[in-house]
Amino acid sequence: MELTCLSKGDGFHYPPCHMLNLCGFRILIDCPLDLSAITIFSPVPYDVGFEASEYPSSDVSLDAQNPIQKKQKLERQLTRADLVCAEPWYKTVKALHLWEASLIDIVLISNPMGLLGLPFLTQSPGFCAKIYMTEATAKIGQLMMEDLVSMHKEFRCFYGPGDSSYPGWIKDLDSQKVPALLKKVVFGESGDDLGSWMRLYSLDDVESCMKKVQVVKFAEEVCYNGTLIIKALSSGLDIGACNWLINGPNASLSYVSNSILVSLHARNFDINGLKGLDVMVYSDFSCLQSAEVTENGCISPNPDNNYLSTISIDNKDEDLAASLLNTEDSLEEMEKLAFVCSCAAESADAGGSTLITITRVGIVLQLLELMSDYIESSSLKVPIFVISSVAEELLAYTNTIPEWLCDQRQEELISGEPWFDHLKFIKDLKFIKDEKIHLFPAIHSPNLITSWQEPCIVFAPHCSLRLGPSVQLLQRWRGDPKSLLVLEDGISSGLALLPFRPVAMKVLQCSFLSGIRLQKLPTLISILQPKIVLVPDAVSQRINLSEMKINSILNFSENKTLHVPRIADNSSVEITTDLASKLSWRKLRQRENFGIARLKGELQMEDGKHRLVTGLEQEESSGKARPLRYWGTVAQEPLLGALLKMGIKGSIEHSTSENGSENSMIHIANPSRGLIETSEMCTAIVAEDENVAYQILQGIDEVLDGI
Repeated sequence: MELTCLSKGDGFHYPPCHMLNLCGFRILIDCPLDLSAITIFSPVPYDVGFEASEYPSSDVSLDAQNPIQKKQKLERQLTRADLVCAEPWYKTVKALHLWEASLIDIVLISNPMGLLGLPFLTQSPGFCAKIYMTEATAKIGQLMMEDLVSMHKEFRCFYGPGDSSYPGWIKDLDSQKVPALLKKVVFGESGDDLGSWMRLYSLDDVESCMKKVQVVKFAEEVCYNGTLIIKALSSGLDIGACNWLINGPNASLSYVSNSILVSLHARNFDINGLKGLDVMVYSDFSCLQSAEVTENGCISPNPDNNYLSTISIDNKDEDLAASLLNTEDSLEEMEKLAFVCSCAAESADAGGSTLITITRVGIVLQLLELMSDYIESSSLKVPIFVISSVAEELLAYTNTIPEWLCDQRQEELISGEPWFDHLKFIKDLKFIKDEKIHLFPAIHSPNLITSWQEPCIVFAPHCSLRLGPSVQLLQRWRGDPKSLLVLEDGISSGLALLPFRPVAMKVLQCSFLSGIRLQKLPTLISILQPKIVLVPDAVSQRINLSEMKINSILNFSENKTLHVPRIADNSSVEITTDLASKLSWRKLRQRENFGIARLKGELQMEDGKHRLVTGLEQEESSGKARPLRYWGTVAQEPLLGALLKMGIKGSIEHSTSENGSENSMIHIANPSRGLIETSEMCTAIVAEDENVAYQILQGIDEVLDGI
């Protein structure tokens, strides 16, 4: 088995990408886009009826806003004029372009964000891989891609058709005058990222891509080529997000992507399904972002780790799981969501509006629920607008997949209540009770113009602040100090806000959990008990896993291939009961407690297991017994003794061949001349008398196991 990390990603919006070679099959896991890279482009300008001179001076540079970049003061300051004024291209995984697409056998997609770059791959010549993802990931990911294409149309309308082979703006950036920050995004740290930029796909490309997808349900087993059994288990990250379980004929493997152990909306992390496997690939790099780091660069102690030494032996697994699946992280996330709601309410009380550009489906659903409940219980009369080309279809779809929701929301379904409280307030849906949430496909929708009211709370993409309704709304409210902008961590706020400066409105940047906290990793490994764990080298540098009671811990790094040792030396084979009962077993002399039987059959691979599917070899109709097949190597001394009992006398002669291998010969002198030559590969009998040759064969039958 081999593992190559093509990209370590960057949090929720840019998940890691790996290439796995297992049982001779090449498996690509996730195919994301680096959406943060499009912040180097300037948004489409809109005339919203105000001048920049009305607001404070915009001479404050991005470098001055970020203390970390003070060491770069000698470089020219980055201004809005440095941004690329052209149709955006999108940055894919650079290392993926070095692999031949036609040689990829399987593609596994763990969550919707890992799907956004797949249409680029499926357009490659010769691509014929089998693509697996959960039904929810396929639907949500497709809607996200369609929304991205819809928002991108504004650029094509503004700039017109461009050259699809090579963008002209790249030539302008290859200059000494261009700030280093922009060069780093475009060309990468090593300067070889240029080939990863691609022009955005079309709706036809998205449709063609999704036709190649085979969707799987929660915990459904699918078999690839009769060899690999693949299963999707909930990761808890978001609705439809999963970890992968792969069973092969010689080993079992789990791929743990960005995960959340206990979720307030999605199905929790499936621990039981990942226990006791041979190999665990831990690919969650986001844990490094949330780790509490001390001055020496290591993570701070976690009380849960001390808990490992106090649990009882009898209930070890249950106690470990209880320590791991606590609701502490979930409550912390709920506090963050409640804080966002309180800030939006404060802005509304002051007469300002709130723009929320978060695109994580689960976070949006929870915020809509909390805000609608807050407005319902207060005296605020603030409308909530959700502006997206796929908003209505997306919210309606999340009402049809209860198997991917957490237990609490599934119980609400059984009791007849809506899974999310905001559903009863959405206009145009059949379960509406009161019209407080309005869904519109675009900011220029006629119904939106007639329903518009300020102050208001608006959910609008895109989180990059380069395309979509958020651009026009931010240009409208950027000068209002009473308004609020809510961003999600993962996008540089300084670079994202650069074309809108000066910004007088309040900015709240939120960091939501997008992976397992690093302090909980030892406990998770203790519960799952894999034989071999593969972890990023950056994780091993931050936490000590050497004391874990597992066979081996191997580290992998970006753009390097890790060779994993073979787990099992022997393979098992399944034989039907009626066939096994007819086998004539013979105990071997040379190996104690070891039996052998002879049969003629066809060995097949089915459902990841070796199976014998035909019957015994029948004796010929003449009644003659079939020739014996011997097991083992002929030992000269025992053979010479057996021949002597038959009245055959001989002597042993040893010799060495030209290639250095040792050969032995037994010279037969009486009753007639003959020769027995033995080597590592075969035994040859030469005799003048046919009866003597037959007696020699009988002697070999006495010292070897024949069937």
